[in-house]
Amino acid sequence: MTPPAHDSVRAVAWDDGALRLLDQRALPQRVDYLRCTGAPAVARAIHDMAVRGAPAIGIAAAYGVALAARARYAAAPATWKQAIETDLALLLDARPTAVNLRWAVERMRAKIGALAGDPGEALLNEARAIHEADVAANRRMGELGAALIEPGSGVLTHCNTGALATGGYGTALGVIRAAYAAGKITQVYAGETRPWLQGARLTAWELAQEGMPVTLIADSAAAYLMAQGKVRWVIVGADRIAGNGDTANKIGTYSLALAARRHGVKFMVVAPLATLDTNISSGREIPIEQRPAGEILTLNGQPVAAPFATAWNPSFDITPADLIDAWVNETGVVFQPAPAKIRALAG
Repeated sequence: MTPPAHDSVRAVAWDDGALRLLDQRALPQRVDYLRCTGAPAVARAIHDMAVRGAPAIGIAAAYGVALAARARYAAAPATWKQAIETDLALLLDARPTAVNLRWAVERMRAKIGALAGDPGEALLNEARAIHEADVAANRRMGELGAALIEPGSGVLTHCNTGALATGGYGTALGVIRAAYAAGKITQVYAGETRPWLQGARLTAWELAQEGMPVTLIADSAAAYLMAQGKVRWVIVGADRIAGNGDTANKIGTYSLALAARRHGVKFMVVAPLATLDTNISSGREIPIEQRPAGEILTLNGQPVAAPFATAWNPSFDITPADLIDAWVNETGVVFQPAPAKIRALAG
């Protein structure tokens, strides 16, 4: 099968008995890879944001479970299922907001419960299945989302939702890839995404690697850009979607949704069904990760704030469902997501 256009980047890969992760902290200055041979290394890579993006985190965690099972079974075949619970807890604690992480670990736990004998091959195959399904879902979402975009559009995206954040191709950036390949997009605008600069470091790098036009803007310039008529769609991913359609995504997404509504710009969330958490009724119940204050107060280790200043540093915010025009997932498009529509989809 010929790979889709503009699709060459891969951040997560199983390689010769270990998990290979593109270290996204080093981009764009260096292209470095981490080789993880056990669950602690995978959990550390997730926590430290060497791997990031909800789907990629889930996939990495699934491979982490496979690595943990291999080690636990080799050490104590009779008690490995009890011992691996420590590794599962370690992986689950690495990042609390992204529901894909818990979804992937729980799927692997269910597989563990059905196994007898050496679990290595079965759990590796399960992790690979999660990985392959993510790529297939992303390509399908790319098709569905691209169909909504008018020819000649400029689009704005936030954070990084491409191959770097997923198993491959991307969610929101997958839609942008597909729409650009179809000749519908004339310009992609990327917000810088303070304080980790995922838009500046990762999205701009990824689009440049694929030969797609990208213009970087300061996060605070987005509303003014919309006022100039440069943007027809804001296209973002999601780390968790509540039962009523409220959506958690990288901090700054809510501001974009408010500005989009004010300026008549459409707002699209692109995320697989695994991102939906029907156990919670609204965004108020989504746990929001608080990151270290130093991420705001310093840049590359150098102070940028006045001495003795403090910082509030939530990693995510909540966009209310009534500000979302379309949620694109692998099964279709939910327009104006609302509880009844989501219940029907989940049911």
